[in-house]
Amino acid sequence: MKTVVPARAAWSSVIREGETLTITDLHGNQAVDFLVYDAHDTAVRYSAPDTIQAQGGIFLTTGSVLMSDEHTPLMTVTADDVGRHDTVGGACSKESNTLRYGHHTWSQHACVDNFLAEGSKHGLGKRDLVSNINWYMNVPVEQDGTLGIVDGISAPGLSLTLRAERDVLVLVSNCPQINNPCNGFDPTPVAMTIGADA
Repeated sequence: MKTVVPARAAWSSVIREGETLTITDLHGNQAVDFLVYDAHDTAVRYSAPDTIQAQGGIFLTTGSVLMSDEHTPLMTVTADDVGRHDTVGGACSKESNTLRYGHHTWSQHACVDNFLAEGSKHGLGKRDLVSNINWYMNVPVEQDGTLGIVDGISAPGLSLTLRAERDVLVLVSNCPQINNPCNGFDPTPVAMTIGADA
């Protein structure tokens, strides 16, 4: 089942154990903010620290396992055309936009808004938002620990595939950011394809 998520929009779905989710960057250079929860107990959710510790690095690619805050697997990256995805850049918000780019950006729609609106359909609120994954976002880390947000390394049609290791609820914000190059200053649609049991 394939769904095209419009630019700046949110999406969510339950992915059953063994099913796959393929995320396709249709036009290239589009960041896709991503959260994942146990579908039957959303108190169990993606943990960036557990994931980073388990794989010994901050970037995700084929073979990376998305770990929960109970240090149990939620999803595994089984294929990846890009080779590196961000775990530390976080989701844009009205507050971070204002801090980074000026008060005139306050009214701009942000990923946190998408997560809150989409999460509310599943009984989730602000307290349920945690550090997220940014698929396709290029966030290099300098020697002094400084993070950059630079042009993406994806291209039109590139994709990644995740396998659900249990029934999971996935929330996506197709990032609306226009103040930095994570979307090439021009957000575009992406595709979500749920496949049969692997």
